[in-house]
Amino acid sequence: MRTRTLTFQNRKGLELSAKLELPAEGGAREFVLFAHCFTCSKDMAASRNISRALSAQGFGVLRFDFAGLGKSQGEFADSNFAANVEDLVDAAEYLGQEFAAPSVLVGHSLGGTAAILAAAQIPSVRGVVTIGAPFSPDHVLHVFHDVMPELEAKGQAEVTIAGQRFTVGSDFVAAVRGQRIDDTVRSWGKALLVFHSPQDTVVGIENAAEIYKAALHPKSFISLDGADHLLSQKRDSLYVGNMIAAWAARYIEEPIEETETEGHVLVSLAEPGFTCKVTAGPHRLIADEPKHVGGLDMGPAPYDFVGIGLGACTAMTIRMYTDRKEWPVD
Repeated sequence: MRTRTLTFQNRKGLELSAKLELPAEGGAREFVLFAHCFTCSKDMAASRNISRALSAQGFGVLRFDFAGLGKSQGEFADSNFAANVEDLVDAAEYLGQEFAAPSVLVGHSLGGTAAILAAAQIPSVRGVVTIGAPFSPDHVLHVFHDVMPELEAKGQAEVTIAGQRFTVGSDFVAAVRGQRIDDTVRSWGKALLVFHSPQDTVVGIENAAEIYKAALHPKSFISLDGADHLLSQKRDSLYVGNMIAAWAARYIEEPIEETETEGHVLVSLAEPGFTCKVTAGPHRLIADEPKHVGGLDMGPAPYDFVGIGLGACTAMTIRMYTDRKEWPVD
């Protein structure tokens, strides 16, 4: 994969920090816009793993920090849920101007709820993916329960979330109260994929049921059994990225590739790192090295491919011989 560090301006003139993940070789099949979770950032492990899994499957992925978070300009106290939706729409416009408009919108936690509302304003989006998303944006207000009196009296208050202190303004509370997504998800005419873990202790799985029930078909649900809310296990976030890629293939227009590799294998190396995109005829594979030697472990190592080739050749030869001899093989 290739990673580019970018910035773009939102409608308020704030510079938002972004990263664009691109396939190791060639152009992107389609572009995906990723929205991170509440008070998180684009550089969170789950955001990075999902984006890289998608880029390994040929997608371009833009992930960015909402205003007031991560490396983006602005103050968190001045941000709110409506502003997050606006940032997503602005990010989609930037993608369309500089690369190609996104066809898939992915949102984690509250970012998923924002993605639903933003998608209604982005005509190019054909599919929306939510990961552990609350049905109602005001679900996050329980985080502010202890400081709500101060927030209502002074207009802002400090709150600790995941060990970090944030100043929250009353505008944030006002923006999420009474906000509904059911009418939007029912009428937008886009495909929906809902991920949620039954063991999610931050946003209960009943939220996934509400989102799914509100939407019309085409819609799908995938249970992330055993995963936590933040997808802190790498296997969970990579699984999500790979499943999104497979699902999205039904809703995108595949480009016709004219790369001639008959009789040859084309290998392109990503920068930096060891991740390689391997093209063998019509087949696309990923080769990599384990993390302990500096790789990302996105695919089998070269020595593994040697073993795969020898093992497959041996199995096929045995099958061919036993079929010819008409020997039963269990």
